[in-house]
Amino acid sequence: MKETLQDIRTRRSCRKFQSRQIAEEELNAILEAGTWAATGHGWQSPVMVVVQDKETIAALSKMNAAVLGVNSDPFYGAPTVVIVLADKSRPTCREDGTLVMGNLMLAAHAVGVSSCWIHRAREVFDSEEGKALLRKWGVEGDYIGVGHCVLGYAEENGEAPAKPRKENYVIRV
Repeated sequence: MKETLQDIRTRRSCRKFQSRQIAEEELNAILEAGTWAATGHGWQSPVMVVVQDKETIAALSKMNAAVLGVNSDPFYGAPTVVIVLADKSRPTCREDGTLVMGNLMLAAHAVGVSSCWIHRAREVFDSEEGKALLRKWGVEGDYIGVGHCVLGYAEENGEAPAKPRKENYVIRV
């Protein structure tokens, strides 16, 4: 239990990745953690799409950057992107996908892999181009994009230091 709490306290978002691909064993452990995320009614509404192909990541990055209105790489050069989608027919789809994202990031930290939650998956996969990608990948159904979990090994100084916790974070009644 102490290790879990320590991982929660020490995990940081990474915004500068090495180009080296993460190990398959580490990726499998991270993905397994995602499958064990709590979901409303145990419906398991999310799915994870793993992308490690450089061309596909570049295309996803360009789509994400267009939503943001920039030309830079919003994936920070990460060699792996795990896209979390959730079945829109489930009322807890966003919450379910959010819990998957949290598990992915904590598990990544636990196995020595850096991560960052990249937003705009909803906009990317609501677009016709995004829907075409889902069809190409064989993802059938009506899904909402929850987030992109970018994974890789941090460059030196790739992870930001923790901000102090705010006062009155917890209110006891």
